[in-house]
Parts: sequence; C-alpha cells; structure tokens
Amino acid sequence: MEQKNESSFAGFILLGFSDRLQLEPVLFVVLLIFYVFTLLGNTTIIALSYLDPHLHTPMYFFLSNLSFLDMCYTTSIVPQFLFNLSGEDKSISFGGCIVQMYISLALGGTECILLGVMAFDRYAAVCRPLHYTVIMHPRLCALMASASWVTGFANSFLQTVLVFLLPRCGRNKLAHFFCEIPPFLKLVCVDTTMNVYATFFASVIMLLTPVSLIMFSYGWIVKEVLRIKSTGGQRKAFGTCGSHLTVVSLFFGTAIYVYTQPSSSDSQDQDKFMSLFYTVIIPMTNPLIYTLRNRDVNGAIKK
Repeated sequence: MEQKNESSFAGFILLGFSDRLQLEPVLFVVLLIFYVFTLLGNTTIIALSYLDPHLHTPMYFFLSNLSFLDMCYTTSIVPQFLFNLSGEDKSISFGGCIVQMYISLALGGTECILLGVMAFDRYAAVCRPLHYTVIMHPRLCALMASASWVTGFANSFLQTVLVFLLPRCGRNKLAHFFCEIPPFLKLVCVDTTMNVYATFFASVIMLLTPVSLIMFSYGWIVKEVLRIKSTGGQRKAFGTCGSHLTVVSLFFGTAIYVYTQPSSSDSQDQDKFMSLFYTVIIPMTNPLIYTLRNRDVNGAIKK
C-alpha cells in the first residue's frame, strides 16, 4: 500500500481483513457475487410489488420499503469495501467515513423499526382479519414507514455527531472494513465511557425495543393461530409470518451481538465477521426468504 504521511493524511485506513491477505481475493469474489444478487433480488421484489395489482397490499408495501432499504444499506458499505480489497489502498477520506457511518447507521436503524412495523402488520392480518383493511389503511402505512425512516436518520445523526467530535490524537487506523461506531471508539484518546453508554442506550432503543414489540405481536399471533382448528389454516397463518420471523431472527441476532456485547480486542475478528453477516449476507438472502414459500410472489414472477 502506498504509504501516506499520517500527519498530513486526514482520512482513515480501513484495515479490514488485511491481517489475512490470503482471504482477501476470495472475499472480493464472494462479496461481488453477493452484491450483484442483492441488487437483482431486491429490485425484483420492488418491481413485482409495483407491477402486480395482487401485491398492492400493506404487507408488500412494507416489503418494498425493506428491499429498497437493503439495497441502499449494502451499497453504502460494499463498493468501498470491494475497492479496498481490490488493491493496496485501504484508505477512506474523512468526509467519506462520516457519510458512510451516518448512512449505514441510519439505514440499519430504519430496518430495525421497519421490521417491528411489519410484525404489527402481521398481527393485524392474523388476529384482526375482519378489520385488517380498516386498521392498515394506506395513510397509516405511509405514516409508519415515514416514521421508521425519520427515526432511523435522526438517531444516526445524533450518534455520528457525538462520535466525530471526540479527539483521536492522530490515530486513523480503523480495525474494521467500514466506518462503524464500536471500532471507531477505539481510536479515541480520551475516556469514552459516556459514549459507550450512549451507544448502548441507543442500541437498546433501536434494537431491543422493536424486538420486544415483535415478540409481543408474535405471542398474540401464536395464541390466535392455535385457536384455528384446521391444520391447513394453521399452516397458512404460520407460513405468512414465517418469512418475516426468519429475517428478524437473523438480522437482530447478529446486530444485538455486535452492539450490546462488551468491547474487547479478542472479539475484533468475531465482530468483523458478524458485521459482514448482517451488512452483506442478510440483505442478499431477504428476497429469497420472502419469495421461496410465498405463492403470491411466485405467481407474480411467473406472470
């Protein structure tokens, strides 16, 4: 890598997986394939939801939002990562790091809330089927989707500003493959206890609160489904919610692990691989999870 004068270089060095050079070519190929499939899969979901009148329902409205969000989320991270993997230059500008942290954190927070909103939609569909169209009317759906985006971006703005105001005393080597808060705090040369607490508190609100709402919603859904006497009816109800519950488990499980566990040098590699999972792999698998067992989407694809 071309050596830069660290006193004059205002950006950051994303070390990523540079300690495992033999892994970088493999990662580049795998990530490129995953990224292409992420764009194709999520674009397909959005196009089908728009073109097929049978998919003009609240469920697919939120699913389209989620697909668009996943594409943006992955795009905020993967192209820069691929660029860093393709050569010796692992740098990112100061402004680029701010933008990447802000956008990725905002989209990640938005997805957390949106998944909670989708759980409420499934609760209304299963537990209040006769009043579903009244409860989930278009104006409320648009309001909840907008609130998810606004809350995610507002939370990200506050956290990003607080982090970048901290002094780093010339440290610019980030032990990660993108600008994320937990590894960034390790560059700071003052006590970060308050920032760690603030990040943990924000994580509780943005991660654990939606998880609690999802668990509450699915508790009522399971209770309602068990009242259905026919096995076919139970299977259909669980099938409707199974895809969403799978995505929730994968996304929140890895994000909670990274953002709520105590930070240590021994966990750096684990954190990087876990971050890779929820920033790259999950956005690619979401369209597959939602379409493999979904008759409506499969029917729209055939049309």
